[in-house]
Amino acid sequence: MLYQLYAMRRKAILARLEEFSRVDSSAYFYELAYCLLTPQSSAVNAGKAVARLQERRFHEEPMDPEPVLSRRDAYIRFHKTKARLLLEMKKKYAEISAALSNGDPVHALRDWLVKHVKGLGYKEASHFLRNIGYRDLAILDRHILRNLKKFGAIHTIPKSLTRKKYLKLEKRFQKFAAAVGIPLDELDLLFWSLETGEILK
Repeated sequence: MLYQLYAMRRKAILARLEEFSRVDSSAYFYELAYCLLTPQSSAVNAGKAVARLQERRFHEEPMDPEPVLSRRDAYIRFHKTKARLLLEMKKKYAEISAALSNGDPVHALRDWLVKHVKGLGYKEASHFLRNIGYRDLAILDRHILRNLKKFGAIHTIPKSLTRKKYLKLEKRFQKFAAAVGIPLDELDLLFWSLETGEILK
């Protein structure tokens, strides 16, 4: 069944991964903002909120992002906290940008982001790096974990993910992807689409 589902969606999945690989570095700031907004909020709403922040030139201009995040038509949960996280990220962005361009291996870069960008855990850092073209990282959200259990790659879904648990599950995911012969990044998007019906970023 997994192979049939993959065959049906493979073209769209590859097209989405190609889009990620072409993201220009000038867009990284808003990709990072998006990944700070998505936890416990709708990905669609996070996308709408980021589009409005771009329209208002949040990266370049002094502004409070909270009114954008609290709008009813694109509501972001915990908008007060997330507004503070966005402002802190903005303040540190020159340092973040330098880290993204220094040529570190992807896993070292992910560790750096988790350590230096407040509000970014392993899931969010992996999501951000995937969205700007990096490969072979697991984005272990509830959709992915549910499907890893469904297809027998893991036995239980953990209630919380420490760094150690995250990396252990990521290795399980990598082994499962190798065993079924579908690249991890493509399998990630396939699992996401099975849950949501869409191949979102």
